[in-house]
Amino acid sequence: MVPDLVGSVAGMTAQTRSSQPSRPRRPRIVQVIPGFQTGGTENIVVRLVEHFQDRVDHLVLTPGCDGPLRGRFSKEIPVIALAEPGKSGRWNAVRMAKVFGEFRPDIVHGRNWSCIDAIIGARLAGVPVVIQGEHGRIAGDPTGQNAFRRRVRRLLSPLVDQFVAVSSDLARWLVEEVRLPRRKVLHIPNGVDTTRFSADDHHAGRKAIGVPDGWTALGSVGRLDPVKDHASLLRAFAAVKNDYKALLYLVGDGPSRSAIEQQVRALGLETQVRLLGERKDIPLVFKGLDLFFLPSVGEGMSNSILEAMATGLAVVATRVGGNPELVQDDVTGTLVEPGAPSALAAAMRRYLDDPELIARHGGAGRARVEAEFSLARMLSAYEGLYARLLMPAGKAF
Repeated sequence: MVPDLVGSVAGMTAQTRSSQPSRPRRPRIVQVIPGFQTGGTENIVVRLVEHFQDRVDHLVLTPGCDGPLRGRFSKEIPVIALAEPGKSGRWNAVRMAKVFGEFRPDIVHGRNWSCIDAIIGARLAGVPVVIQGEHGRIAGDPTGQNAFRRRVRRLLSPLVDQFVAVSSDLARWLVEEVRLPRRKVLHIPNGVDTTRFSADDHHAGRKAIGVPDGWTALGSVGRLDPVKDHASLLRAFAAVKNDYKALLYLVGDGPSRSAIEQQVRALGLETQVRLLGERKDIPLVFKGLDLFFLPSVGEGMSNSILEAMATGLAVVATRVGGNPELVQDDVTGTLVEPGAPSALAAAMRRYLDDPELIARHGGAGRARVEAEFSLARMLSAYEGLYARLLMPAGKAF
């Protein structure tokens, strides 16, 4: 597997060099992401690669399997999935080092626990700069209490030039609980494209997802994963469904899909819950909703919440991770405790009984995103980070 990977990278990098023989060597960055399924972290990387495509030679790598995200990157960008069915990922650090050694990046930027091997692989390959991003947690460890993982992060911290946390909650955790040096931890909030996600064309959005006239569309958009706790959302909806003309739309795919389908049948929700799967028209899907839910048991900084707020939707979210940094309780939405279907149901009833409250909180959310969480602000922050870390090597950016 590794020789084939190295050969493919060699071929792609040689093709890039030959296509522009007189161009000075541009900075090279490897973006390492958990997988090629659609998700918030992965979408951020897509936007970073797009933004820097005229100034940076990128390679995108995952220790996971191939997936639909591959198609979101330009054909000129090497995109590599390391995982093979039935094969262990035990030697990922070595395999990554071989890829890095051929590509010769100036920066390797990995994300989350599943990409931790990229730190070792980068140093084995002599990469000058290593960045480790923290974007969120898994259902099995929603508050980051796993002692082994904290210890490994701490032991590897001398090999990392900069840790980047997408929420102040994650930044605090890295400093206070993982006990990383404060000077190495930087907070860069996620951002959303407020032109792509906007509050217009509500009728077109409703048509796109099939909302009947006179019905209210509740929804959740994101990976169907245990950490998102769709089970609590379904139980909450089951408690109110007979009292309102409301439909619940779950958009996305993932490992929880089968369990969600079984629960929908068990609760008798087949006629009022729609599983839309992966969609390529996510901005239009958001436009069709009236109210957004994110019942996660753990969260970094949710891109789905930002997209919902940019679309002018009131948001009901759990009081975990970075969610309170986005949702201002009773201003742009409602915060509830995690794993509490009754609290979710109460929030549903409150909004369904008061359409004006939906509009007021949705408008406040849109204004907050425009002021504090724009895509331009996020991209500018990463640009500043890369430029600062490349400066000692005299790399122009």
